[in-house]
Amino acid sequence: MNGENSTTQSEQPKPLQIKLLKKMLLIRRFEEASARMYGLQKIGGFCHLYIGQEATAVGAIEALDLKRDYVLTAYRDHGTAIACGMESGPLMAELYGKENGCSGGKGGSMHFFDKKRHFLGGNGIVGAHIPLAGGVAMAVKYRKSGGIVICFFGDGAIHQGSFHETLNMAAIWNLPVLYICENNRYGMGTDFRRVSSVTDFKAVGNGYGIESRSANGMDVIEVYNTVLEITEKMRTQSAPVFLELKTYRYKGHSMSDPGRYRSREELDHYKEQDPITLLRGTMEKHGFIDEEQFKNMDAEIKKEIEMAITFAEESKEPPLESLYEDVLA
Repeated sequence: MNGENSTTQSEQPKPLQIKLLKKMLLIRRFEEASARMYGLQKIGGFCHLYIGQEATAVGAIEALDLKRDYVLTAYRDHGTAIACGMESGPLMAELYGKENGCSGGKGGSMHFFDKKRHFLGGNGIVGAHIPLAGGVAMAVKYRKSGGIVICFFGDGAIHQGSFHETLNMAAIWNLPVLYICENNRYGMGTDFRRVSSVTDFKAVGNGYGIESRSANGMDVIEVYNTVLEITEKMRTQSAPVFLELKTYRYKGHSMSDPGRYRSREELDHYKEQDPITLLRGTMEKHGFIDEEQFKNMDAEIKKEIEMAITFAEESKEPPLESLYEDVLA
């Protein structure tokens, strides 16, 4: 899974690597807790975990300036929300359907949202947010704020008409939007190679005259370096860019998916490329962190997650009358 960016992990400063490791570990522990609470029937509805894909959101969003940049993603949005700085308590409360949830308990797993942090969702319909990202990019360009928009989506969304229509318009209008395909190899339970006539997705972006690249989505530093390079160029030269991040999810498509369509050997192969283990190992090699420091970090994060669960448990149910609020006709 070698990408086009060959910058090594050791070339970034220690504080940045500590920050990236901590964010990825927080996402991992949040998702593990979400799976546990789902199993205890504390969480209902759809729930798509981000375990294995942490490096894509963390590396990409760290390269942004969320005072002027915006982020949109699909239904697998827990990791993206945390990478944008959303707090684990309101996120867990949202999963519980509680009033203190980030979307008032009405959105659930697929509709995390934080206007203040410029995170505009979490969207439940495959590919439906891609045109929205184009609209946000148009607004950013009109206001001349110097911002850019990142739009995450999975490999399955590439086959939606909304994707192709939006890329065409973004290319014509030179919109400052970075389309990031998180290619985790499976659209639900189907290997992307079975349903894609083109398996090198860069060719899809190139087909609209858009600069297209790929990178190793399991290497958070490579993701960061690649996105930073792209966005710095986009700020001075407004034009869309397509980036395929080759990643992998360790769990099923959703909590109802046992993932029996892939072999144990394949899963073990990709677990050897775990983004957290990869970064931790390199940091230990260069003296940036040791085993005790990692254990202390992990213990601190686990404590935060337990507090988030307590926050969700103790939060109130939405009042019945809120059923009729925020409804547009």
